[in-house]
Amino acid sequence: QVRLVESGGGLVQAGGSLRLSCAVSGRSFGSFAMGWFRQAPGKERDLIAAISWSGGATHYDDSVEDRFTISRDDAKNTVYLQMNNLKPEDTAVYYCAAHDTYDSDYRTTSDYKYWGQGTQVTVSS
Repeated sequence: QVRLVESGGGLVQAGGSLRLSCAVSGRSFGSFAMGWFRQAPGKERDLIAAISWSGGATHYDDSVEDRFTISRDDAKNTVYLQMNNLKPEDTAVYYCAAHDTYDSDYRTTSDYKYWGQGTQVTVSS
């Protein structure tokens, strides 16, 4: 059984930083591309960052480009999201997710099948 557990959310002032972590268990971590999604109240859940199986390719939504960095540590079965220069509009529940469809692009949101429980990030102005 694949399990994803996020940590690292919280309350931070605008301009501050947080690092989210997502630990994966139940299957070989290398079999997954990984992504971070977020959902603000009343809005859809959107993919904001993704990293390929090898870690050699990354993708960012325009809203977080140059502020957020996704990385993976295969030795620790963990994916990270470093969030800098946070803004009030970054307030949302953040979810990590795993994608194991090798013949699909790692940015394909519909192929993310395994999900964490979510962690709240609140940015005050």
